[in-house]
Amino acid sequence: MQVADVMTPREDVVTVELPGTRDDALEHLQERRFSSVPVVKHTDEGEEFRGLVSRESLIEQPEEDQLALILEEVPGVSAELSLVELAEHMLSTGDRRVPVVDGQLEGIVTVTDLIRTLAEGTSPGGDEKVGPLATREVIATYEESPLPTVQRQLYLADVPYLVVLDDEGEMTGIVTEVDILEEARVVVGEEGTGDSIAAQDSDWAWEGIKAVGNRYLPTRYVEIPDDPVRDYMTTEIETTTKNTTVSKVAQVMLQRDIEQLPLLTGDDLTGIVRDMDLLRAIHD
Repeated sequence: MQVADVMTPREDVVTVELPGTRDDALEHLQERRFSSVPVVKHTDEGEEFRGLVSRESLIEQPEEDQLALILEEVPGVSAELSLVELAEHMLSTGDRRVPVVDGQLEGIVTVTDLIRTLAEGTSPGGDEKVGPLATREVIATYEESPLPTVQRQLYLADVPYLVVLDDEGEMTGIVTEVDILEEARVVVGEEGTGDSIAAQDSDWAWEGIKAVGNRYLPTRYVEIPDDPVRDYMTTEIETTTKNTTVSKVAQVMLQRDIEQLPLLTGDDLTGIVRDMDLLRAIHD
């Protein structure tokens, strides 16, 4: 199978356009639970693919409002690429949504597209056991940690999830980037400018910026609630064991719309099976 067999074609791909703001992408990332959104620009020569705005970039740069400054330039893949090659590409780059580009944007292919082939048995590897594929390093946080602190932990650990522990060190939930992004809100505030800002009628004034007493200008940033993570974590946790097949875990991920399952040995947490881990089962 090739990328063309599983990708979402351009006519069905949700995009945001330049020039634009963070709000344009935030709506899709929150409501549709995408990990990223393609950014395009329309020119006299037609549509140009410029990059992706990811949920990570929005959270990591809460003060930046312009799409052009938070988009990530990412390489595209060919629609003729095999699924094995695509899996290898995603594992090496960590990209969850990969643009399919041939001069212009042809579509998007995602981790979920590959997980679906494992769940349906159309891609070899579904009969393997998940134990050897699991990530053994489990990153955890305390259930009373404020949500902004948890967001920072996710960023520093470079993982999309944290296992949440109680006072006894027992697992009580899981929190993900998606959970945090769903709570993010755009807030308008003020920022000091000194006395150097141009007058509103000046040729050097930025469009849409008004000085307040020549001292302040409006700013927009992403705010995350300062409440404990236990208020936002998922408590109904789907788990798996080392002898469960890749196909079964893939099916659960699709049914529950989740990206990882804790791996238990008896009652002990011994790892995490991520959707990206399952890609290593795909072979010719």
